[in-house]
Formats: sequence, structure tokens, C-alpha cells
Amino acid sequence: MGTRHFVALSIGGIGLGVLGALEVLPPLPAHSAGAGLTAVAASTWQTDASVLGLAVARGRVYVGGRFTTVRPPGAPAGTREVTRTYLAAFDRRTGALDTAMNHDLNGFVWAVVASPDGSRVYVGGDFTRVDGLVRNRLAAFDTATGRLVASIAPRVSYRVKALAIGRTSLYFGGSFGLVNGVTRNRAAALSTVTGALLPWNPDADDDVYAIGVAADNSRVYLGGTFGTLRGTSRWAVGSVNTSTGALLPFPAASAVPLPTSTCVSRVKDIETSGSRVFFADAGDGRGCFDGTWAADVATGKLLWKSNCLGATEALAMVDGWLFKGSHAHSCPRTFADGSGTHFLLLQNPATGALGPWFPNTNGGPPTLVGPLVAASGGGDLWVGGDFTEVNGAGQQGLTRFTNLGADAAPLTPAVPTLSRPAIGQVQATVRASLDNDDVRLTYRLLRGATSTVVASTRVSSAFWSRPTVRLTDTTAPSRTTQSYRIEVSDGRRAVRGGYATVTVR
Repeated sequence: MGTRHFVALSIGGIGLGVLGALEVLPPLPAHSAGAGLTAVAASTWQTDASVLGLAVARGRVYVGGRFTTVRPPGAPAGTREVTRTYLAAFDRRTGALDTAMNHDLNGFVWAVVASPDGSRVYVGGDFTRVDGLVRNRLAAFDTATGRLVASIAPRVSYRVKALAIGRTSLYFGGSFGLVNGVTRNRAAALSTVTGALLPWNPDADDDVYAIGVAADNSRVYLGGTFGTLRGTSRWAVGSVNTSTGALLPFPAASAVPLPTSTCVSRVKDIETSGSRVFFADAGDGRGCFDGTWAADVATGKLLWKSNCLGATEALAMVDGWLFKGSHAHSCPRTFADGSGTHFLLLQNPATGALGPWFPNTNGGPPTLVGPLVAASGGGDLWVGGDFTEVNGAGQQGLTRFTNLGADAAPLTPAVPTLSRPAIGQVQATVRASLDNDDVRLTYRLLRGATSTVVASTRVSSAFWSRPTVRLTDTTAPSRTTQSYRIEVSDGRRAVRGGYATVTVR
């Protein structure tokens, strides 16, 4: 497998640091986008309802949710459907349905996680039966055979919504109060070796939405709507011991505001990577904290906090970059100008600054939030949720982006506005174009039917910042009528706009 190096980029005050060598799928020439991902969605099967859980393991992507059928890419809703009740698998490289993975669950799947070696996939949710066998809200499948793992069959009393693995422990959270008849309020752990219930017991007083295990297995992070852990105040987030669930110091928790009558912010997802841990928040109330934040694992200190508004539901590390699925609509110093809702974004994990990668989805029913979950196997990004469109084209529930295939083309430039600043000179003015996986584009001023290049410049732009581009022809023949158009290129693809005409002084 190849490696790709990414250098510092900046746009409108957004800085992106050097991230070094990253292992990816066999690459094309590097895009300027974070993680090398093209913004053009790769062909992938769809679902007929929400995707809530994703995991990548051994060449497959395991998908859980509210859906009961799946269908090929491009197929309209209600056509060419194949039954898959709440759980399906797809080929990681092609996006095609894995026909061998076909199980009948009797309830929603809310979470999916793969073992570190990829040999198992664990699913949690509302189900109580899998293929007619008792599996009370938690089950495991062997990825080699697709069969249920007999030893993983705990009796969980209510919904499992979050899963994470740390060494030989499977941590899970949700809305339950009992596991195997033993009190475990909304968080518990099993041995992945024997399936036995472990002593780990953080004892949350309300729902747990997210669980993450530090990369060094030193602690477990919980997120949700709880107000206490083990009877001690811990609003929406906490750090606990991996074997007992005892509370650990976590000063970065101050990033989540305490609830008020006008603002309730909850932790919806947790992503751990190396020495850092990242959190996604969603808030109820105007201006309530909806963004992302990062903490140092060893010290528990807050590293940065991004205050974008628009609930953040999903996080995933993609070759050293932090993906977030949200319906961001206002970010300080970026698109606070009202440039619209954006559901797919990358962040620099060192600073939280937005990266230059801007594909998009819509927000579909029932939540209208759009992306709800994400996963990466390296060199790709899988996104699931409530959306029904990706980049303006029909695609329901599931999509993926890779570092293979064509990148996004620049937006065709407008017809330029022409002026005559001096004898023998023509100045062309046009609004900067957009490219969803490149921020620095080359603009050329073309003269006449032969498209002679008479001026060029490079300008950075993004959907929230489209400056004016000015190009001047200083060799225009005096007292002649000339036509001009603009060409914009990302270095691989070039597009040309229409002509404007002027009589040269």
C-alpha cells in the first residue's frame, strides 16, 4: 500500500498543518483535500431508511439501522429492492451488496463495531431475535463465516446504542438497567473471550449515546445525556477506569456547558486516536453548543473547541484527519455569512480548523439531520444517516468517498465583466469559482476564438468565501473589438465560461 504526504494549506485564515506520511489505498496523484479523498461520491448501494451503525472489517463494511431493504446505486426508492432487516454488509472496494451476509433481526440496529483484528463484528440495538435465536439487544458475528458467535448472548434489558472495544472487553451503553439480571445502569462490559459480564460499572443516571476507549487502553470515555456517573456530577461526558468504571479526572469536560432552561448540549459521538480523543456535541436551544472538541488522553486537558452551530452526530478519523457529520450552518470566522448548511466536513485534528473538502448531503426523514454515523478503513470514508441525496444526486442512507477515481471539477466560471482601465488594456472581473476537493485554483484570461492566454493568477476560495478575481490583458490591440472568457483549473481538470465582448481603447 502506498503513502501520501500532505503539506500545509491555508484559506481565509484557515490553517492546515503538515500531517506526514499516511497509509492509504493505492493512490492517484494527490488531491489537495484532507486525507486525499475526492469529493465525488463512489458508487454504493443504498438503504430504504436510516443507517445508524457502521464498521469496516476485512474488506467489508457492516451497516446497521432502521432499514428493511437495500437497493443498487441509482435505483429510485421502491425499485430493485433486496430484503435486509436492519443489518447488511457491502464490499469495501466496490460498494456492492455482500449477498452472503443475510440475517433476520426483529429490531433496529443502533451500533456496530469491529474487533481490532477484524474477525468479529458486534451489533447492538433494539432486537431480541437474530434468525429466530434469542439475542437480547447485543450479538456478534464471525466475519469469516457470517455466523452468530454463540458465546456473545447477554440478556440486556433495553436498547444498546453505543459499542467500543478495548483489548478483551466489549463496552456498551444505551438505555438499559439490567444485564443478565444484574444491575448495570446504561453502561456495561462483557469479556470478548467468554462473553461473561465484567465488573465494569460506571452507573450512569441517564442514557449513554457514545463510548470510546483510549488507544493505550488507559481509560474509557462516555457521552450522553446523563448528569451523574457513580452518583457524582458529570454532565454529558466522563472518563472512567477500564476495569472498574471508577471516575477519572477529566478537566476537558468543561467544554460541554452545563444544562440551562435555554440550552442542553449532549455528547453524541466519541473518536479516539493516538494521544487524543475527540467529541461531538448536539445542543437544544438557540446558539447552544453543537460543535466538536478535543482532549489530551494523558492529562485530560482541553486541546481545542470548535463552536460551529448545527448538531454534530458523527466523527471518524480518516488517515489522520477528523471527519465530522453535522448540519453545520454557522462557524465563527468561516461561514457565519449564512452560506448555507453543510453536512460533511473535515477538520485538522491538531487545531479543529476546517479542511479543504466540501461534498454535501441533504437532511432526510425522520431526523432531518443528515449524516448520523461514519467509519473508515483507511483511504476511504463511509457515511450513513438520514440523507436522501449526496452532492445533489439521489442516494439514500449510505455513501462513501475514496482516494480513487475522478476528483471534483471546478464550478464553471461566470461570463466576466470587462472594463478598459487604459489604452491597450482590458480588465476582466469574475467571482471566484468553487471546487469541492481543491481550494487553490488557477484562473486564465483567454482572448478571442484562439483562446490565447493573456493573463493568469491563482486564488483560494471555499463555499463560504468566494473573492473577486481580476485579470488584466495588457496587450489588447487598440481600437479593436475583442472577446474574452475565463478558464479555471485545479491542475487536473479545466473548465471554461462564456464570452464577453469589449471594444479596446
